[in-house]
Amino acid sequence: MALIKPHGSDELNPLYVYDTAENEALQHEAKGLASIVVSSATAANAVMMGAGYFNPLTGYMNKADALSVATDMKTTSGLFWPTPVLNLVKDADGIKAGDRIALKDPNVEGNPILAVMDVKAVEEFSDEEMALMSEKVYAPAAGEAHPGVDSFNAQGKVCLSGSIKVLNFSYFQDEFPDTFRTAVEIRNEIKEHGWKKVVAFQTRNPMHLAHEELCHMAMDRLGCDGLVIHMLLGKLKKGDIPAPVRDAAIRKMVELYFPPNSAMVTGYGFDMLYAGPREGVLHAVFRQNMGATHFIVGRDHAGVGDHYGAFDAQTIFDNEVPAGALEIEIFKADHTAYSKKLDKVVMMCEAPDHVKEDFVLLSGTKVREMLGRGEAPPKEFSRPEVADILISYYQSLDK
Repeated sequence: MALIKPHGSDELNPLYVYDTAENEALQHEAKGLASIVVSSATAANAVMMGAGYFNPLTGYMNKADALSVATDMKTTSGLFWPTPVLNLVKDADGIKAGDRIALKDPNVEGNPILAVMDVKAVEEFSDEEMALMSEKVYAPAAGEAHPGVDSFNAQGKVCLSGSIKVLNFSYFQDEFPDTFRTAVEIRNEIKEHGWKKVVAFQTRNPMHLAHEELCHMAMDRLGCDGLVIHMLLGKLKKGDIPAPVRDAAIRKMVELYFPPNSAMVTGYGFDMLYAGPREGVLHAVFRQNMGATHFIVGRDHAGVGDHYGAFDAQTIFDNEVPAGALEIEIFKADHTAYSKKLDKVVMMCEAPDHVKEDFVLLSGTKVREMLGRGEAPPKEFSRPEVADILISYYQSLDK
């Protein structure tokens, strides 16, 4: 059985230059080109395009495509896409249409060359257009600060569009050699496993027992033979647990509590947008590109603060994503928690006879406080082996 098709094309077209001679020639050429140190968001977009996750994009969007995507979730040519993929700068610094330029990495010491770009257009968004994109993509709650909007606006209003050739994967390959995988590599691994139905789970945190059981539930109900735990390795917000700690905790859980060859632990190089529903759709697009047939969308998916309703990232697939736009299917999940009555983890919506006190529920703050004191949360909340890894991390912060 063939793997699910990538989004927008029959074959995956990663923009990374795999040919060693061509890559070296471009690296050499790039040293003589005009260059800019791009924003972290622009660098992350390059990594995602290089890895094949943003198939079938060939580079950064122009103004018309970005506005069309923000407003209608499709480019001017009609390609379904949920979020603008931009190279925004504060000042074009003499760069003009027709130039070939080097894009330098802001996140690696010495700002090495990340990609070579053929600039097709240099355009500027008005304040009104920036506000429109912020409103449509991030849908921030009125009068409340939104980290995604702040990050978007901080990049600048000048838009450089055009095709790119990606020369490296920034810090992700070096810092996370066991976890960072391209969409190409994940497709190959799925084929090697012989998996037919594959569900993907998005995380930016360690996985508690409820997350683990949600993955088991999805696999059982969908009849999946494979699970890809796919963690964000890029920039997070203050207080989030660093990727190496999350990685160790998740690997320990998979090793002990999943059957052999049923789950892959992988990661991707992208910065969190905190764009709620739109980011949920973007997550689905690039999971299809990496070969997953199903994707778990839970409560408050990709949300931040009180900007979105608990299930907005699920209803967008019903109300705004056109039929047939994506081949990947969504597994909609409610909050999962341990039921004291039933002595197992359940989806809360599937236990209508329960009251709040019937569940083992702990806030993130409470869990962090416990771990910081060296206390493991109850076994109904977290696997003890996972808690041990997190305790040692939190206790190291105090030293």
